[in-house]
Amino acid sequence: MTGEPASNPTSQAPRRPFVLGIAGGSGSGKSTIAREILAELPPGAGVLLEQDHYYRPLSHMAPDERERVNFDHPASLDLELLAHHVDELVAGRPIARPSYDFATHDRTAQGIPMKPAPVIIVEGILVLADEGLRKRFEVRVFVDTDADIRLMRRIRRDLEHRGRTFAQVRKQYYETVRPMHLAFVEPSKRFADIIIPEGGQNAVALDFLTSHLRSRL
Repeated sequence: MTGEPASNPTSQAPRRPFVLGIAGGSGSGKSTIAREILAELPPGAGVLLEQDHYYRPLSHMAPDERERVNFDHPASLDLELLAHHVDELVAGRPIARPSYDFATHDRTAQGIPMKPAPVIIVEGILVLADEGLRKRFEVRVFVDTDADIRLMRRIRRDLEHRGRTFAQVRKQYYETVRPMHLAFVEPSKRFADIIIPEGGQNAVALDFLTSHLRSRL
């Protein structure tokens, strides 16, 4: 008696990586959520692509010209390269992620090698505003935090980690950060599958996301 050969589970193609997009305003806590999720996954199970490393290189511009660039507008970002890197990781190929120096407003000479993983997290203020990126995400998350909290977090981050003065932070916030948030970031919330209030302080949302991702591994 003949019949169809028994299927061999070990011969099946590997499962497609899970791509999670996390957006929200500057200082909303989206980076905290992304890193908390990674910390809860097994070693090597997740990789994080941060939009902030994909600003376009400005080596062709004088330092004073770089200061006047609107870094909160989508045109300042190489989102095509970010989307390409997502595709490469999904296809199982390693990438060299760019690294950005916020003190000089330019990319560093060396990229950062990154290996594929079962979970790919893409985080940034505009990752849901861009259709090309958005369609690559299996789940889209928007971190929704009050403006005053986001502003205080941004001030502390820029003063402590990005070499800015308070005058620079204030000028940038009123001239570009706030207008671009209202024009691009806040409207992208309508594309989210999940909206998380209060960022990394929301333990229930974090537990929900990490549990779902573990179930997919």
